[in-house]
Amino acid sequence: VIAKGFFIKFNYTTKSFYKIIKSQKIDLSHCKFILIRQDPPFNLEYISTTYILDTIKDKVKIINNPTAIRNVSEKLYSARYQKFMPYTLFSQDLDEIKKFFKKYKKVIIKPIHSYGGNDIYLFKKFNKNLISKIIKKHDHIMCQKFLPKISKGDKRVFLINGKVCGAISRVPKKGSFLSNMSKGAIPINIHLTKIEKKISEIIAKDLKKENIYFAGIDFIDQKLNGDINVTSPTGLKTLFDLSHKNLANLFWKGLKA
Repeated sequence: VIAKGFFIKFNYTTKSFYKIIKSQKIDLSHCKFILIRQDPPFNLEYISTTYILDTIKDKVKIINNPTAIRNVSEKLYSARYQKFMPYTLFSQDLDEIKKFFKKYKKVIIKPIHSYGGNDIYLFKKFNKNLISKIIKKHDHIMCQKFLPKISKGDKRVFLINGKVCGAISRVPKKGSFLSNMSKGAIPINIHLTKIEKKISEIIAKDLKKENIYFAGIDFIDQKLNGDINVTSPTGLKTLFDLSHKNLANLFWKGLKA
């Protein structure tokens, strides 16, 4: 498997903390490690990448394992943890979605294969036309009871090699319900509650069994929000900036053990 690679020099004392030195074609089977950092949408192009990398996964450590990434379909995988989540429905049936709205009133709608707060909507009532357009674009969608305490922030928890290793909170900007830093949310240092830690430990152990080495999960008001981030979880640099806790070192030590 041949890929075009870029050699990078890091300098954490500058705002732009890296510089691309040169590019070169590389035989990926000769690498020690490959990190899959391809952002969703989790579409056929993404799936094709995992199949290509499957051909060399016995020769080089790939994080996360490409087969495991296909098996752990982020939002859909969370369905097994619904007892820890807000009331949630996965569907593309308008009648079922309408019933969900009738019961829970304010509802968050998300595409199941996107990321970074993209195409997420807060509905205060059922809107057949707009929801039909979302379904037409994304097929199945995730409907979730709105949790107003998102205004105080969510919690991103980092899971490495089956262990709960750290967390940050992300507070949405004024007037927003999106806690993604790419959408303007402000990160702060926090600690997990006993409930959050217990749930995180359960999921961390399950993901290790699935051959997922590195993942991020999110909580709102002590409830798992349904995103099991295994494709390209972010936030380690932010955690280091807030607390000087260096999970990157822990990440690499675990791989080299």
